Amino acid sequence: MSRSLKVRLDYVEKVKLALKRNGYPSQKSFAQELGLALATVNKFFTGKGIDYANFQEICLKLALDWQAIADLGDATPQEPVSVKSELKLVNTHRDWGEAIDVSAFYGRTVELATLQQWIIGDRARLVALLGMGGIGKTALGVKLAQQIQEQFEFLIWRSLRNAPPVKDILADLILFLSNQQEINLPESINGKLSRLLTYLRSSRCLIILDNAESILEGGEYAGHYREGYEDYGELLRLVGETAHTSCMVLTSREKPAEIAALEGEIEPVRSFQITGLNVAETENILKNKGIWAGDDETKKLNDCYRGNPLALKIVSTSIQEIFAGNIGDFLSHGTAVFNGIRLLLEQQTNRLSELEKQIMYWLAINREPTSISELREDIVATLSVGELLEAVESLLRRSLIEKTANGFTQQPVIMEYMTERLIERVSKEIAAGKIDLIMNHALIKATAKDYIREIQIRLILEPIAERISSKFSFKQNIEQQINLILDHLRTGFSASTGYGGGNLINLSNQLQINLTNYDFSHLNIWQADLRQVNLLGVNFTGADLGKSVFAETLSNILCVAFSPDGKLLACGDFEGKTYLCQVANDKQFETMRLAKTLVGHTNWVTSVRFSLDGSKLATGSLDTSVKLWDVSSGVCLFTLHSNTSAIMSISFSPDGNTLATGSFDSSVRLWDVDSGVCLLTLHGHSSTTTSVSFSPDGSTIASGSYDQTVKLWDVHSGLALKTFHGHKSIVYSITFSPDGSIIASGSFDKTIKLWDVDSGVALKTLHDHNSGIMAVSFSPDGSIIASGSLDETIKLWDVHSGVVLRTLYCRNSGISSISFSPDGSTVASSSLDQTVRLWDVSKGAVSTTLYGYNNGITSIKFSPDGSIIASGSFDQTLRLWDVSKGLVSKILHGHSNLVVSISFSPDGSIVASSSYDQTIKLWDVYSGVTLKTLHDRNSGVTSITFSPDGSIIASGGSDQTVKLWDVHSGMVLKTFHGHKSIVYSIIFSPDGSVIASSSYDQTVILWDVHSGVALTTLLGHNNSVTLIDFSPDGCILASGSLDQTVKLWDVKSGVVLETLHGHSREIYSVSFSPDGSIIASGGFDSEIRLWDVATGKCLTVLQGHTNGIWAVSFSPDGSILASGSHDGTVKLWDVATGECIRTLRGDRLYEGMNITGVTGLTAAQRETLKVLGAVESESQ
Repeated sequence: MSRSLKVRLDYVEKVKLALKRNGYPSQKSFAQELGLALATVNKFFTGKGIDYANFQEICLKLALDWQAIADLGDATPQEPVSVKSELKLVNTHRDWGEAIDVSAFYGRTVELATLQQWIIGDRARLVALLGMGGIGKTALGVKLAQQIQEQFEFLIWRSLRNAPPVKDILADLILFLSNQQEINLPESINGKLSRLLTYLRSSRCLIILDNAESILEGGEYAGHYREGYEDYGELLRLVGETAHTSCMVLTSREKPAEIAALEGEIEPVRSFQITGLNVAETENILKNKGIWAGDDETKKLNDCYRGNPLALKIVSTSIQEIFAGNIGDFLSHGTAVFNGIRLLLEQQTNRLSELEKQIMYWLAINREPTSISELREDIVATLSVGELLEAVESLLRRSLIEKTANGFTQQPVIMEYMTERLIERVSKEIAAGKIDLIMNHALIKATAKDYIREIQIRLILEPIAERISSKFSFKQNIEQQINLILDHLRTGFSASTGYGGGNLINLSNQLQINLTNYDFSHLNIWQADLRQVNLLGVNFTGADLGKSVFAETLSNILCVAFSPDGKLLACGDFEGKTYLCQVANDKQFETMRLAKTLVGHTNWVTSVRFSLDGSKLATGSLDTSVKLWDVSSGVCLFTLHSNTSAIMSISFSPDGNTLATGSFDSSVRLWDVDSGVCLLTLHGHSSTTTSVSFSPDGSTIASGSYDQTVKLWDVHSGLALKTFHGHKSIVYSITFSPDGSIIASGSFDKTIKLWDVDSGVALKTLHDHNSGIMAVSFSPDGSIIASGSLDETIKLWDVHSGVVLRTLYCRNSGISSISFSPDGSTVASSSLDQTVRLWDVSKGAVSTTLYGYNNGITSIKFSPDGSIIASGSFDQTLRLWDVSKGLVSKILHGHSNLVVSISFSPDGSIVASSSYDQTIKLWDVYSGVTLKTLHDRNSGVTSITFSPDGSIIASGGSDQTVKLWDVHSGMVLKTFHGHKSIVYSIIFSPDGSVIASSSYDQTVILWDVHSGVALTTLLGHNNSVTLIDFSPDGCILASGSLDQTVKLWDVKSGVVLETLHGHSREIYSVSFSPDGSIIASGGFDSEIRLWDVATGKCLTVLQGHTNGIWAVSFSPDGSILASGSHDGTVKLWDVATGECIRTLRGDRLYEGMNITGVTGLTAAQRETLKVLGAVESESQ
């Protein structure tokens, strides 16, 4: 056979898809991992000949059958061994997850033949591979799956080593088996199981779940599940008992009870007990360790250790080091008593040096391969590289750790043993008030990638917290013990000792201990995750806060963009600030730290773009300006003004000389970067231009608009070359493919369209999102397009096929913006929950999250009797204020995103709150208890209101609908469709017969409550309509708008009675006084205006807030007006005099936290903490 092979032409596209399905963002990253030349890899993916060995290596890495895809000329490809003749299914539905490399797999031929007969020949539905730790279950499972994979349409491998909840595994399986199509999953486990069964029946699927013992209870309850994991039993029962064409393979040290009950020789459920190696295979292990022995000695050793590969590898090191390789001497000393792998591990671990033990613990904590440099940084004691390498090499010789391409790690059985040992010893230390391990090891690492830290919490911190809770009956006793240990830390250890303080904070947070006024002064606070922890009055005087993470002063981020070198991420928020964040990425840590804050805009920053050389940053804002910043210094170079038109989007030309802007006034403008002169204004859209993008060659510009079209413009002439029609709602985001041949557009009609630039034809329409598309972004090589939606997901699509490759879930918050990193390995996203996330494209997981904090007031309402004010906030809480005392009476926690709307029931006993977390919560006003949670799936709930009789709650959402909910049952009674963008506000008419809804689509719709029919659509505003309110008699409707006006409408005729001008910024709140004579309006000009309804004149302007006004509400008697602002305050105003009676302010996240003399913080971090409430003695 020739030493050169190439991919068959009819398989070229399939191997390209296999690259993406295996998580490689580009051919370059794949080539780097394999250590092959990029040219070689490129030849493979273009059907050109490469070396035979390289061809096979690439196929192995991508889990492809090389014989099936290779162009063998006249030779006939060899079919895989098959017990029965079946149609060979060749496809790329393969997800190997964490499956190990078995290229050096030997033997087990009988086992493989038996298992293949069961699965292919006998059509077994559920097969368990059982055996003690280290026996080789995982390796056998991988080899089996490789041999039989072509008999299945789908193959997915998942490890249960980190004990994922069954709901996560089911969601993962369903997503994969549905080709990433099904994300709207049932809430219940039974519902998810039912959906899984559908796919097991419709396609032949092979599912492998590795390390199932991780979800089983240890000790005497072998085969039974850990608390909280019982639903795995339902999964096994479903797979085993129900008829389908698929197979699930399970590897486990113990046999689950369901398999024991269902298995049989002729049943579709089987279990296979894996036994040890034979003498010849054991001899190979010994030879690899440099031990040569006779058959008799080898047999005796093999018998002693039951042929367990891991045990033999471990013990052979002792034979070599202690007995000079003489097995006879080893056996004669009686040390070969084997009572299980765990006892052997205990014996071996006890023999380790202190440094070796620390390394073993750190590898178990880190969970992923760890480099020498990372280990050196983790370990508290000062070590030379030589000392560390010596210890690592010793552990390698003992076969207690393994070396991978990314660092050092442990086999699952060893990692589990070390984790349990850590949990047990730390729990005993804390219970006894002693400190050793908690000083030298972090229980979780605040700086680790998010998905790693979540595993550390679940598998280390939670079990320790549970043991501590069991030991101490009352939380007060736990608090006393923690304070005792804190005193011990301060008196018994130097300031440079380690992780004790950080561990105690993380543990306290896990135990939900209130840390208010705790004293952590003069302690090391390392690896403490303080991003969402209230630290009111906490004393950190003289503490070392290095390696700990805090919240940032980010507000809601609207736009993100990577710099060309990928080292910076620019983020624009709706306070007018732009943040430059430093991004650093290595194998285990990906950090994102705020480096600079650019201040200058006075309204939302809607778009950020770096110049091609990365030296300049352009920012566009609703304040009608574009600013150009010097990236290195953070200095604003100059400002471009577009008169009175707010900027929605900006784009640099490829040569960096021109900026394009899209504006509220529907125009596209071209600006000369050097002079700031407007070169050209392009007219053609009939409504707001939402997005602009230069083509890669700079000759054309694409623009998207509220008018539902995409336009292509000639840069030189300013003429519209083409208009692309097809979307059915606002086009919110557009972008060119890197080669300029395709324009992608994302719309509020929930679709992405890919347009051929030359012909204007829609090549594909991508359907899978359940809400509006806010952002689209091509990968650098143009093969993938990412889309971010208000449905809380980011989807990665294959451009060629239109298939969803992966769905990234951003729980509880819609996506506002996304950006691919220059190397294609990371996607940055911003969300409405004040976070910025970096996603690892290959893993589909969050690697790091930047948490912002803002306590701005989003919504306020007086209770019906006027004694209470309820305020909703960006900090995700609902506060109830005692009006007479001006104090907070209750803080209600439960939402996981900002609270955007609140409403009291007519009798005042219930207060309802809604959030972008897709829920409505009903709270008992007097107890503060949550009475009910209503789930509006796939939609942030933007507005709520009770019906006049209190039996119904109406809600508006980001899914562009209005819903009516039954308060008693919590069920949706009706859904009204008609808006073409987010519904911002809803209100019942006083008699309850009509609902009015306002929307970003610039309309107000009046609906008949009983029929759901749209009675009238009110048109007149020139921008999004925000809050609306009925007059007390129901004859007039007031509406506020981003166009800076208030309109009064005659409800019966739909005619505009009056347009009120006066605000200089967007209006977000309007409210009628109880007698209907006055309208209050609040704007982002920080002013509240009181208007005479009869004359339309402004009676007075209330000033005092230092930021925009989100909400206004009259007291029931009309004498007081409450206003809620982005500045974090609620102000009470005397309506008659216009005076501010009282200002109410809630505590910030770090209110009163003392950071005097702290170390480990940058100057920027120190200032951030102060903004969030921290204090520092001036003497410092």
